[in-house]
Amino acid sequence: MTQALIQAFTNASTQHDAASGGGFGTQPTPAALPREPAQIIRDETQALDVAGEFSRDIAQGARQRDHDRRLPWREVEQFSQSGLWGITVPKEYGGAGVSTGVLTQAVSLIAASDGNFGHIPQNHYYSLEVLRVGGTSEQKAFFYDRVLRGERLGNALAEVGQRDFKRRTQLLREPDGWFIQGAKFYCTGAIYAHWIPTLAVAQEASGERAYLVFVPRTAPGLTITDDWDGFGQRVTGSGSVQFERVRVEPEWVVPFTASFERPTTIGPFAQIIHAALDAGIGHGALQATLPFIREHSRPWIDAGVSSASQDPLLLSQIGNVHVRLRAADALIARAALAVDAAQRQPDEDSVAAASIAVAQAKALSTSASLLASNKLFELAGTGATLAGLGLDRFWRNARTHTLHDPVRWKYHAVGNYVLNGVRPPRHGAL
Repeated sequence: MTQALIQAFTNASTQHDAASGGGFGTQPTPAALPREPAQIIRDETQALDVAGEFSRDIAQGARQRDHDRRLPWREVEQFSQSGLWGITVPKEYGGAGVSTGVLTQAVSLIAASDGNFGHIPQNHYYSLEVLRVGGTSEQKAFFYDRVLRGERLGNALAEVGQRDFKRRTQLLREPDGWFIQGAKFYCTGAIYAHWIPTLAVAQEASGERAYLVFVPRTAPGLTITDDWDGFGQRVTGSGSVQFERVRVEPEWVVPFTASFERPTTIGPFAQIIHAALDAGIGHGALQATLPFIREHSRPWIDAGVSSASQDPLLLSQIGNVHVRLRAADALIARAALAVDAAQRQPDEDSVAAASIAVAQAKALSTSASLLASNKLFELAGTGATLAGLGLDRFWRNARTHTLHDPVRWKYHAVGNYVLNGVRPPRHGAL
């Protein structure tokens, strides 16, 4: 990466003030670069300690942020300064290089406190995995360094308005430069990001090839609109992104298609973070259910007890939720070991085993999250539905996020593998 390019990006970024959060339908001001270098997290113990502290800090404001649809700019900056953006950066590049198990624990902790916030760094970690797998040593050195300073990666991967999964955003290689042209939606974290990793296709002699292009947030022609109006995950910064001949440099372009022509962990790595997020939302729902039952709920008259916390049928249901969430945690931890093993020695068998283990975890974390957020109301009673409590956010977030990819296909992949020995396809959704 040339010094001129680095300086151009730095100068453009520092002209903006991240305090301008915008509002629905607006085009928020791009985030300024971190004013101070982020903390460098050195090991896994520190990573979990910092994640735990951060999750406690953001818990108190989660309900109000969701209710007001207030984008968590202050909390995002706090997350940057904590060093948590950089925990997956390999040790040889100055990061903690945490295991997948530690990463999923950190994500789950944060999602339990605020399911919205738990989703924001997902594509950041995903993009770093794409970089780890397919980037050059120079690209890794450059982007890892930026991340360790506290810079954030968003995403512009998905497209809307088409019935197929064909990507239409183009990487145009022209005599006067390289350009991105197209539009993206569901761009979680893009509003808060300093770089927008963008999935684009290029027409080549061998056919259409996909690349992940790291586009500076302040690049001319790039527009982000705060227009995500889903009933859940309301403040994840999932705006739409428009590219009008956005100039990019070859140094920012990382192969994507090529990374799936051989066994890699990009797919299972992405999916296990989603599973951890779902489980975390479920844990948050259970944590909200327990005190409400103890302090407010009334037992059903036929139970013959004086408090809801002694209702035998209620106790059975609470036990069921707890067991299913713990089982989801166990499958995520087991899958994390498989992902780590496949990262160390990727081959057809290890990557398939990791993908299936993650599919199993994703299937259970989905059902456990939905169960916990639904039982919150069934067991706590009508009083729990009062708007001022904001407890509906757990169900809304769980229901919205678990739609990310169809869990029915997780069961299909597992069944086909177990019965027929068929390895799952390699792509970003497994």
